[in-house]
Amino acid sequence: MEAYTSFAAVYDTFMDNVPYEEWGTYLHGLLIEYGIEDGLILDLGCGTGTMTELLASCGYDMTGVDYSEEMLEIAMQKRVESGHDILYLRQDMREFELYGTVRAVVSICDSMNYITEPDDLEQVFRLVNNYLDPGGIFIFDLNTEYKYQELLGSQTIAEERDMCSFIWDNYYYEEEKINEYELTLFVEDSKLSKETGHDICWKFQEMHYQRAYSVAEIKALLEVGGMEFVAAYDAFTRNAPREDSERIYIIAREQGKSKH
Repeated sequence: MEAYTSFAAVYDTFMDNVPYEEWGTYLHGLLIEYGIEDGLILDLGCGTGTMTELLASCGYDMTGVDYSEEMLEIAMQKRVESGHDILYLRQDMREFELYGTVRAVVSICDSMNYITEPDDLEQVFRLVNNYLDPGGIFIFDLNTEYKYQELLGSQTIAEERDMCSFIWDNYYYEEEKINEYELTLFVEDSKLSKETGHDICWKFQEMHYQRAYSVAEIKALLEVGGMEFVAAYDAFTRNAPREDSERIYIIAREQGKSKH
């Protein structure tokens, strides 16, 4: 079962509790802090394009990369509605290719946690370094081991909306640092429900896997991948990560290219 296929159609519905505007303000602030006020930016693992659209609204020239065709279809619908000139590419983060370099790369909403093999994450860092302008900035977030271990752990989460609901069976494997969840979706078929006079739902299932990385592991992988580690923050602050941080932000800088 591939992730973000059936879930794509209702992803934004279930993410209605995420304060994207606040996240976008924080991310924009970090970009400004590192001197990136305009220019080309890559949103790596862009999903349905919500953050891509927010950064485009800030005046950036955006490109979005994601592997899920279904998620990108929704992103492109948003592009039509907004009129923003955003380039979307369907590519694996571990093998992505761009037409040239960009001033910054961002990856938000724990996309990097989906890279479950450290060697693959090192390869992502190598590619990011390759496609950044000299001294360019990479900003990404990560779910923490504390979140997987203490908040998600082995539990079942269920949520319901008007036309859909989900059951999330979670399990965290401490030794492997892998968080696994089986997502069962129930999506109402409004046409069939109207025709039959009964609530008719389609059932879909997906498996999702994420990996917990410590700041020390990320530092080491960035270094091997050719990048310079700059900072780690407790999410949405300028403070160092705490033991009970649920999400952290990492900032890294391109190394190896001449600015002249």
